[in-house]
Amino acid sequence: MAVKLIVGLGNPGSRYQWTRHNAGFMVLDRLSPQAGISIAKKSFSGFSGEGFWHGQSLILLKPQTFMNLSGRSVAEAVRFHKIPSEDIIVVHDDLDIPFGRVRLKKGGGHGGHNGLRSIVAALGSGDFNRLRIGIGRPLHGDVVDYVLNPFSAAEVQGLLAVLDGAVDVLESVFCHGFDKTMSLYNNRDFLAD
Repeated sequence: MAVKLIVGLGNPGSRYQWTRHNAGFMVLDRLSPQAGISIAKKSFSGFSGEGFWHGQSLILLKPQTFMNLSGRSVAEAVRFHKIPSEDIIVVHDDLDIPFGRVRLKKGGGHGGHNGLRSIVAALGSGDFNRLRIGIGRPLHGDVVDYVLNPFSAAEVQGLLAVLDGAVDVLESVFCHGFDKTMSLYNNRDFLAD
């Protein structure tokens, strides 16, 4: 049976735990108990877990290499399990999507995201799928400071709805397919639900 890989991007350590850049880790932390897959095994330069969810053989991976080197971890898992690009979903924060929304995307460039840049370089292609978690852009100030700071108090109130919405999107991908899920969820505002 073909193995699917879901990678959540973030930075390791308590200092970064609740920062916007760790949205990918947060989604996997919400998915893990629902899927019944513990992400505790030290492997592939990260923490991973394997199991079955909605009839799919699935690996969850949280690279522990720091964001800029995420590609090393992803490439190790992909090569070991011989996973084709179309069976990879990378979950990451996205400055170009407003907070409250998530969007699926097939392939593409890195859009300035260092984690994606590293994965594209390590895999030699940007053909993998993405689940982009909207964090919005700062009105002023440095983008690096913005992504490495925690969500605002106002955002925290809606964060669980966004994370649970992202898990719903992933579940829909496995139950209804990628294209159908894109049409159902890509313009949905999870804060308005």
